[in-house]
Amino acid sequence: MIYGFLGRMAVGGGLRIIVVVALTLSCQAQVFPAQASDPQLAAVSSEQQSGEQASHRQISGSISGTIIDQSGAVLPGAQVRLTAGEAINHPQQVLTDDKGQFTFAGVSPGSFELTITSAGFAAQTFSGVLHAGEIQQLSPIMLNIAEARTTVQAVLPQAEVAEEQMRVEEKQRVLGIVPDFYISYVPNAAPLNARQKFNLAWKSAIDPFTFVVAGGIAGIQQAQNHFSAYGQELGGYAKRFGAGYADTVTATFIADAALASLFKQDPRYFYKGTGSKQSRALYAIANAVICKGDNGHWQPNYSRVLGHLAAAGASNLYYPANDRNNAALTFENAAIGIGGSAVANLLQEFLARRFTPKAAKQDPGIP
Repeated sequence: MIYGFLGRMAVGGGLRIIVVVALTLSCQAQVFPAQASDPQLAAVSSEQQSGEQASHRQISGSISGTIIDQSGAVLPGAQVRLTAGEAINHPQQVLTDDKGQFTFAGVSPGSFELTITSAGFAAQTFSGVLHAGEIQQLSPIMLNIAEARTTVQAVLPQAEVAEEQMRVEEKQRVLGIVPDFYISYVPNAAPLNARQKFNLAWKSAIDPFTFVVAGGIAGIQQAQNHFSAYGQELGGYAKRFGAGYADTVTATFIADAALASLFKQDPRYFYKGTGSKQSRALYAIANAVICKGDNGHWQPNYSRVLGHLAAAGASNLYYPANDRNNAALTFENAAIGIGGSAVANLLQEFLARRFTPKAAKQDPGIP
C-alpha cells in the first residue's frame, strides 16, 4: 500500500518521495517498538478496539418522509424538527424541498419525535422508534389548516363615551334637588368636545334650581336695597333677578364653555376620594386654579380664571352706573369667584357624594 502511494507521489518529483519515505520510517520507528514494549499502550489500543466494536453494534440510521396538506399536495418549505435519543437537548431541523420531502441522516437508534410547522397550518407531531442501521421511510405526514381566529374589540369613539358619561352627570343632584352636573366621579372620564361643553352649560343655565337661586339672591338684594338705582316694587326685583341670572349664565358660558373649548380644558371637578383629608383638601383648593386638560394632563385653569374676569367685566353692561365695576373691583370680584370655586370644590370632595343618590358607582382610581 505504501509503495503504491509512493508511486503516485513520484509523478510530483523525487524530493517529495524522499520526504514521505523519511516520515514513514520515522513513524514506524516510534510506534512499533512502543507497542511492543509498553503494555499500557497495548491496553489502551485494546480498549479503543472494543469501543469501535461497540459503536459498530449501534449503527446510526436515517429518517425520511414527505409533508402534505389536506388535499394531498406536497408542502415545500415546511420546517421539520427532530428530537432523538442522546441529542434530545440538541434537536436538528430541516426544511422540506420542492417535493415536500425531508431527510435526517446519522440518527442514533432509539425513540424520536418530529415536530412539523408551516405557515397557515396547525403544528403536527410524529413519534417513532429507529433501529440500529435502519433507513426509515415514513408515510406522508399531513398538516391540517390552522383554525382562523378573529378577535373583534369594539371601541366606542371618545365622543360617544363622553356623551354617555355626561348623561349620568346630568342626573346627579345633591339631596335629589341641587344640580351637580360639573363633577365627575370617574377619574379617567372621556374629555368633552366643544359641543358637549356648551350643551352642559346650557342645561345648567336653564335648570329650575338656577332660577330659584337667582330669585332668592334678588329677594335678598331688594330687601337690603342693593343696587338702589333699580328701585323697589316688582320692577326693581325683576331687574335684580335679571342681573343675578345674567351673572350666573355669563360666567358659566364664558368659563365652562367658550374658554374651556378654546383652551381645550375640562370644566368639571374630578372627585379624588382617596388619601388623607389634608391631601384631599389641598387637591380641592388647588382645583380652583388648575384643571385637567382634554389631553388628560393637569394644567393651569386659564378658562376658569379668565372666565371670572370676563364675567365681572361683562356685568358692567347691565348694572347701574354707580354700581359698575372699576378695574380694581373687577379683579376683586374675580378673586372672590375663584375663592368661591375653592369652597365649592371642598363641598364636592367631602359632602356632595354622600348626599347624591345617583352619583356614578365607580370608585376613584379604578379605570
